[in-house]
Amino acid sequence: MAVLGEIRNRPWLLMGIIAIAMLAFVVNPDSLEKLFGAKPGVFGKVNGEEITKEDFDDQLFMLQQQAQQQGQPAKGLEQQAWNMVVQSKLIKQQFEKMGLKLTDEMFWNQLQFDPMFAQNQQNFDEKGNFKLQEIKKQVEEAKGTNVEMYNNWLKTRKAIEYRMMARQLFANLSAGITVGKKEAEEMMKQRDQLADIDFVKVDYAAYAQKNPVKVTTQDLADYIKKHPILFKREASRNVGLVYFPAAPSAADEAATQKEINKLFSEGSEMSGGKENFQNTTNDSMFIALNSDMPFNPQYFSANQLPASIKDKVASASIGTTFGPYKEQNFYVVSKLLDKKPSDSTLSRHILVSYKGNQAGGDVKRSKEEAKKLADSIGAVVKADPSKFAENLKFSSDPGSAAQGGSVGWTTPSTPFVPEFLSFLANNPKGATGVVETQFGYHIINIEDKKSGSMGYKVANLVKAIKPSDKTENEVYTKATKFIQQVQGKSFNDFANLAKKNNYNFSNPKEIGRFQGQLPGLGTDKDEEVIAWAFNKKRNKGDTDIFTVDGTGDRIVAYLNGIQDAGTADPEAVREQIEPIIKNKILAKQISDKITAAKATSLDQIAKLFASTKQSAQVNLLSPQVAGAMEPRVAGAAFGVAKGKLSNPVEGMTGVYVLVKKSETVNKQPGDIKQVIQALQGQNSQQFGQNFLKSLQDNAKIEDYRIEVYNQASQQN
Repeated sequence: MAVLGEIRNRPWLLMGIIAIAMLAFVVNPDSLEKLFGAKPGVFGKVNGEEITKEDFDDQLFMLQQQAQQQGQPAKGLEQQAWNMVVQSKLIKQQFEKMGLKLTDEMFWNQLQFDPMFAQNQQNFDEKGNFKLQEIKKQVEEAKGTNVEMYNNWLKTRKAIEYRMMARQLFANLSAGITVGKKEAEEMMKQRDQLADIDFVKVDYAAYAQKNPVKVTTQDLADYIKKHPILFKREASRNVGLVYFPAAPSAADEAATQKEINKLFSEGSEMSGGKENFQNTTNDSMFIALNSDMPFNPQYFSANQLPASIKDKVASASIGTTFGPYKEQNFYVVSKLLDKKPSDSTLSRHILVSYKGNQAGGDVKRSKEEAKKLADSIGAVVKADPSKFAENLKFSSDPGSAAQGGSVGWTTPSTPFVPEFLSFLANNPKGATGVVETQFGYHIINIEDKKSGSMGYKVANLVKAIKPSDKTENEVYTKATKFIQQVQGKSFNDFANLAKKNNYNFSNPKEIGRFQGQLPGLGTDKDEEVIAWAFNKKRNKGDTDIFTVDGTGDRIVAYLNGIQDAGTADPEAVREQIEPIIKNKILAKQISDKITAAKATSLDQIAKLFASTKQSAQVNLLSPQVAGAMEPRVAGAAFGVAKGKLSNPVEGMTGVYVLVKKSETVNKQPGDIKQVIQALQGQNSQQFGQNFLKSLQDNAKIEDYRIEVYNQASQQN
């Protein structure tokens, strides 16, 4: 199943946005997070076509698995998954609207050009021919023998089909993108023409200092009305947040230090005060009973150890203790248990799973049958390692199967399950054996070994510096008093009281239902706060208090605004558009003042505004004036008659009045054919992204997720 294993092993893209990656079955599952689950139903529509729970869940699962494999948080991906599903639907709809059809024959013929297959040399023979028949055969074998792998293939095929449709769609549309000779000639003219001008600039910022203007909510609303597509928004909420961290006090830290000192030198209560960390003969058990972090039996390089001891372990003898010392929010005592060279091992495996275990999936065999099969394969491979490849068809780990069973080079600190690492550590190059883990039975073959840097096995007795009950109660009292004070009050009262008391205040104005995290917080309670704000029972002015799990921190939330899907709430986007509107108001005032003055020269205008006359050379394709990009000023320079005073020009950074002194031509290298090719390439490159955005802007996209989730919360 080497080719199908690509489904779980290689990330790939659909239009630069859809990605998949699955985890190999030798990674320690303790680091995996629970996957998101949704209630049955239709999550939305794109131009009338349904987005089902299956569509959404498949994409979300892929993104979460990719995030986990890359060591990133697997939360807050719901909106990204939704966007990807919507874009996939739009591509498919446009493909079919153009009368195009992706047949089964076309799919198989085009498969070799898909990035997932094209970038893996194992899919081609020594002559460079694509192994199409072999791939088809593997798909058919999986259909009858490995249901889980076959189902994953079907999901992957769907995504590959979207990529194929996208490539064909954009290829057909891009073929129609041409550049005419007249267009190229005009572009060359704009490129080569230069205008020498004198000008006076009335800077907006300088003018506003003496003539301040106020932008009203109605001004914002009017601007939004003129640009509806730019301010098209999903449903959002405006929420005020005050964060009360339950930070440990100095007394809490001193208590933690006293506790670890007692465990280190005096004794633990569980041993009746007789056994301490210095004299214990069972370090792992002592840590299991007394430490806030579990015992880790792996070997680590010096650089992987805490900063306080990494420079000391090399010269220390076995049994040496270090500390107590402070490491971030912990007090630690470390004991050096062993040191040895950290070998790197190249190995491969075949995983034989069974019904009911973590990698079993749809496998029907019992544990006894799996053990019998694994022992049989192990005996064959041990006798003749060349037989390894032909037995990969029994492996339930397609990720490694895609690489001939290889899991690559590993060290004792690689995050694999302990049983797997133990076999690698205790057996030489060439060894083959059967190892049982929670995933099933692994037939492991060690291909190579090489010596590495020194590895250290360290027992760490750890005590977290936590807020005491007293500290948490003080935080709770403070947060409760605050929410009582703002109950029924305005948002201004809420914000002002928080600022007056120097509390941690924030006000994200456009929170999306599925964005996952709140700006500036990033706690495990963020999703709950967002769900609270979007509950249909909520009203503007509602407040609530939330407790962050495990820390005792409190969050007080105030619902300041409810924005349904449509155009943005004016106040929510004030920071974005207020400078634009303010400049327009200032521009009108400045222009009216210039017109009223009936000035006939730049000197008069400069005097009117206590400004100075300047000179510049401008070009339409690179319209820089005094260090600022000013396309309108460049346009005016070529539109006004020579020697004539221009009308006021509303620029990006100020209002300009100019006089054109002369025009010159600076002929640059390149003939018209080169310009046509360059323009055509540039237009084609920009087309795809702009076309997809246009499809989204003009599509009828219905999002039912908020209703679905509200119904689910009521049922629960």
